[in-house]
Amino acid sequence: MTTETNASSCCGSGSCGSGGTAVDVQAAGVTTVYKVSGMTCGHCEGAVSQEISVLDGVSAVTAVAKTGEVTVTSAAPLDEESVRTAVDEAGYKLVGRA
Repeated sequence: MTTETNASSCCGSGSCGSGGTAVDVQAAGVTTVYKVSGMTCGHCEGAVSQEISVLDGVSAVTAVAKTGEVTVTSAAPLDEESVRTAVDEAGYKLVGRA
């Protein structure tokens, strides 16, 4: 399966703003930071956060477009392929762990 990533992202110029979108309240567990390419704005952060937040065991997600980092807190370590699939569903590319 080939996945294409739109380098211009949802806003093209990245003029939507920045800051980070958090989903849920952070709870105790395993925290992993991932690098995601293609995020340029708050909408991008929200899309990635929403897709990852529905994975089993995830209690918090914070995506920051400016750094391309997504911090995920979960009850147990996540399967990286599941995270990759969620990021792909949002329209972005998981580079790997930060």
